[in-house]
Amino acid sequence: MMRRGLLWASTNPWLSTRLPERPFVRRAVRKFMPGETLEAALTEADRLGQLGVPTLITTLGENVETAEETREIVTEYVRAIEMAAAMGLDAEVSIKPTHLGLDVDQDLTLENVRQLTAHAEGRGTLWIDMEGSPYLESTLSLYRDIRSRHENVGLCLQSYLRRTAEDLESLIELGPRVRLVKGAYAEPPEIAFPAKRDVDASYVALARRLMDHLADGGDGFLGLGTHDPAMIQPLTEYATAAGLDGSQFEFEMLYGIGRREQRRLVRNGTPLRVLISYGAAWFPWYMRRLAERPANVWFVARSMFR
Repeated sequence: MMRRGLLWASTNPWLSTRLPERPFVRRAVRKFMPGETLEAALTEADRLGQLGVPTLITTLGENVETAEETREIVTEYVRAIEMAAAMGLDAEVSIKPTHLGLDVDQDLTLENVRQLTAHAEGRGTLWIDMEGSPYLESTLSLYRDIRSRHENVGLCLQSYLRRTAEDLESLIELGPRVRLVKGAYAEPPEIAFPAKRDVDASYVALARRLMDHLADGGDGFLGLGTHDPAMIQPLTEYATAAGLDGSQFEFEMLYGIGRREQRRLVRNGTPLRVLISYGAAWFPWYMRRLAERPANVWFVARSMFR
């Protein structure tokens, strides 16, 4: 029930306008992002890089309504790619298709993503995030087009969707770079598994399928987007048994979440990349992060009394 409420809040225009004005909400969100500016994100990326932890940078926002807005976002991502390269950072970028115009025009989005992927060539992977299921087919089409032209593009897949196993099979021959997550959008039960145990089982099966592909000499890469120790330990062991290294897989965790587990992975030499988000449009993203891990709500509650 709490998860459903948080996902509802993530799409509520009134709350997205009013709650970010509250000081206790702004204090709490600092747990998950170092600041609202690119400079703040890259400063933290530099600090993590000195600890041997590469990063993934994303500017928050989604569902833009004009072509002009998308051009501003493209300019911002170009700036992020250039600044990270100038600082010598191992920092990749991740984009949302609706932030680059998917609600406006498919061809516009394709042009924008092509431009960014080309700009990121030689500087790491350009990751395409997966949003709600209404955007699934268009996002898959977008990825396939970009992948036919560039190798340095990756796609997020969600284990809670019932169709993801079939989608992965359709992509295997492309040598895909996949970030596997559980999923954080409100979906009906005919589209997404409602039970956590089924989402977890799907996650493990999908991860093992791509690991087996890589172990057999197939092209691609697997980013394991999870903070769940019940996923991390067995999948680490599976990857080790398969002979995979950091050129083939890594765990990808959000800034500020599971810091103890992140430190443990670094100590053990397990490949890890940390996702750092920034920007003023953080409320929907923040609500989905709370919905993924409702225990974080207690962190917010404590912040109210500081």
